[in-house]
Amino acid sequence: MTGRTRRFEGTMIVHRRAVTAVLAATTLLLTAGCSSDGGGGGGDATGGDRASSGSTAAGSSPTRQAAEATPPAKGSVKVVRTVAEGLKTPWGLAPLPDGDLLVSSRDEGTITRVDGQSGRKTELGRVSGVSAAGEGGLLGIALSPDYASDHMVYAYFTSDSDNRVVRMVYDEQKASGEQLGAPDTVFKGIPKGFIHNGGRIAFGPDGMLYAGTGESGNTGLSQDRGSLGGKILRLTPEGDPAPGNPFPDSPVYSYGHRNVQGLAWDSKQRLFASEFGQDTWDELNAIKPGDNYGWPTAEGKSDDSKFHNPVTQWHTDDASPSGVAYAEGSVWMAGLKGRRLWRVPLEGTAASAAPQAFLEGEYGRLRTVVSAGGDKLWLVTSNTDGRGSPKAGDDRILEIQVS
Repeated sequence: MTGRTRRFEGTMIVHRRAVTAVLAATTLLLTAGCSSDGGGGGGDATGGDRASSGSTAAGSSPTRQAAEATPPAKGSVKVVRTVAEGLKTPWGLAPLPDGDLLVSSRDEGTITRVDGQSGRKTELGRVSGVSAAGEGGLLGIALSPDYASDHMVYAYFTSDSDNRVVRMVYDEQKASGEQLGAPDTVFKGIPKGFIHNGGRIAFGPDGMLYAGTGESGNTGLSQDRGSLGGKILRLTPEGDPAPGNPFPDSPVYSYGHRNVQGLAWDSKQRLFASEFGQDTWDELNAIKPGDNYGWPTAEGKSDDSKFHNPVTQWHTDDASPSGVAYAEGSVWMAGLKGRRLWRVPLEGTAASAAPQAFLEGEYGRLRTVVSAGGDKLWLVTSNTDGRGSPKAGDDRILEIQVS
């Protein structure tokens, strides 16, 4: 641990219980042949980042299904070009100021620079300490708010013991493959598992670092505010609990989540997050500090007033949502098992119309979507992650135009 390392840790009793529960849950999942992250057993047809338990949580009534069936507002998606091909297990994407892109490889633990015009790929280096297995590995990446001066790249990854956030200096003057400095751990202790590692990080409009975490297969962690699992965390760039957080001396910003892999802010600086359901409903949520989003008691919309209901919800076969981005008055959500890009038009923090699907099945599993400015988005496929059906050229980054 470096002198700058920051961490948030619970008691040893809580830790031992969490580890025991994770091991038990993982054994059950593997024995049952259950699915995760949009597929199971290496295929794309069964499951979607959920364990098939046979139980149905709140929110699955026919009345609620009918309420979701309002006509969608008309939007459009045009694929402008394929920016890059031949990427292996891409996960996180961070646009550089000059228009190039940094992309992380979950399984290889590397960060690659992609020329925004030619698509030429240059490997910056391998992130030391990454332990890739199941849904874990090198996940989300983000640039420091002061990147122009400090050249820091932040990354969320799975280590041998936990999920953590590190930062590294990117030195473009060094030789290819040696341009990443040693990782400086700024936050550690997020529960890890074969499934549900969360992994998305982003700096918000307030300059604070937000991280979406999963409950690692141990559902009880989501409602435990002393645990880092099943949460959205809000940190300073140095890894301390951010000023103004809803719970004193805690990095927890919201809780009751199952597995958060998408974070985006609208034009009014309101935070939205995607969430994998289990057997019934996937969600898009508008995040309010300190609110409880219901898991594992509620999956999708609930009649219990203590839970914050989603903006909208999808059947799990249709979504398995990962990344989200905001553009042209809508949240755009990448679907893994659903293999489509969803548009959710907004009025404030409510959906103004039913979700609209684009690119269904055209590019396979979709992992990450990031604003490219104006009406443009970067879209990353995820067909080489062991659950898709890779085609020639997979995986790829697309530039798309939306309305």
